Formats: sequence, structure tokens, C-alpha cells
Amino acid sequence: MKRILFDTNVVLDVLLDRQPYVEASAAAWSAVETGISEGMLAAHAVTTIHYLVRKEMGNIKAKRIVSAILSVFGVATVNGAVVQEALQLPLSDFEDAVTAAAARLAGCECIVTRDPKGFRRSPVRALTPEAVTPLLVKA
Repeated sequence: MKRILFDTNVVLDVLLDRQPYVEASAAAWSAVETGISEGMLAAHAVTTIHYLVRKEMGNIKAKRIVSAILSVFGVATVNGAVVQEALQLPLSDFEDAVTAAAARLAGCECIVTRDPKGFRRSPVRALTPEAVTPLLVKA
């Protein structure tokens, strides 16, 4: 089973039904729900997801959604070691660097994101939802 880290944008595609991305992102998510792969979220992504969902749907719904997400996805630690590694990575976006470092230290095989260019020099390979889903089905 592949362990993959989901970038915030892929999770939000599903939660907020963002077109035209939701279909591919939901297919990758489904691979986690059905046990084909193990899905992870970086710890900082959980707070970002709550914040953005709360703006759209309110606090009570956001808490329920985050609770539901945590029943499907594991959480990759973001601690001092992750932040220190992120500072050393040659990525221009610090949030992406933290995500990449969290994925590496959690033993993830890839990061599923709609922004693979942002992870071009990441220590963990980044794939779009469209690219990762066929790989998960074959796993």
C-alpha cells in the first residue's frame, strides 16, 4: 500500500466541490477511503482546511468535516525537525517546503497536488490527482 500525502488544494477540491478539479481529486481520495493507499495530511494543512471550510460553511460544519477527514487520513507531524528541513529545501514557497519535509519524514512515496511545479525540487515526488490515481489502482 502506498503512503501518500495530500496537499491542501486537493482536499479542498473535494470538500468545496471545486470545478473542474473535484472529479480527479475525489478519485485519489477514494483510493484512501477504500484502503488502496494510506493518505496523510501535513499537520499544518488541517488548520488551513478548517479555516477555509469555516469561511464557506461555518464553524460547526468545519469541525465536523475536519473530524470526518481525520477518520480517513493520518496526520504527518510538523515539528521543529520538519521546519528545519523545510528551511533547507530549495523550494520557493515555504508552505510547500514544510509539506515536502513532512511527507519525507512521514515516509510518503509521493505528494498529490494540483501544483507539482511548486514541488519540482522536493525530496518527495509530486503528482497531480490525474497522474497518481492510476498508480494507486495498480498498487
